[in-house]
Amino acid sequence: MVTAGKARRGEARLPSALVVVAAIALYLLLPEPLILGPRLVIPALEVVLLIALIIINPRRMTRDTPWARAAALTLVALIAVANAAALVLLLRQLVTTDDSQAVELLIAAGQVWLTNVIVYGLAFWELDRGGPVARTHLPRGRLPRADFRFPQDEDHDAIDEVMAGSSKNSDWVPAIVDYLYVSLSNSSAFSPTDTMPLSTRAKILMGIESTSALVISVLVIAKGVGGLGG
Repeated sequence: MVTAGKARRGEARLPSALVVVAAIALYLLLPEPLILGPRLVIPALEVVLLIALIIINPRRMTRDTPWARAAALTLVALIAVANAAALVLLLRQLVTTDDSQAVELLIAAGQVWLTNVIVYGLAFWELDRGGPVARTHLPRGRLPRADFRFPQDEDHDAIDEVMAGSSKNSDWVPAIVDYLYVSLSNSSAFSPTDTMPLSTRAKILMGIESTSALVISVLVIAKGVGGLGG
């Protein structure tokens, strides 16, 4: 068993940076009626924040400051607000346009849904247990309370090959891919699957995400498919 204070390597920066770039690209590719204000303003702000965060932690997430935390959370909030506005504008398009734009609406719905998965995955990643730097650099006894309970957090009494990968025995901590999977499963099943929310804020975020996904999947995509059938 590992000791509670064993040092962990900082999480790699590249995966999370690529995820943010994907969200920015998805927004830039949205149809003009779904863009909030001038097309390049919000993506430009997001790029500036991302560059600043990369400068602070270019290769691995090892440095954490109040400014860096504020910038990271602002970046996530900016993506979330832009995507929420795109969803509202998309719903407006459904009631003001005919079925001739069904294909465009269907593609846009997929973009909004995928961005929804990304932004909530990023939010979970930034908030849980103090964020990516805290999770890999603080001893477990000093970590903030967890927002999520992963399967690895309770596998320490399973069979040997499963127990070996548990949080208690291997000092495992979740990374960006784990939070993206939580977000994806929540958006697909409209409820938690193998990872449970523990804190009030996690439950609120997951509730908002699943509701947004339900609106997109049931109303928006259904309208688009109906237009294709017509």
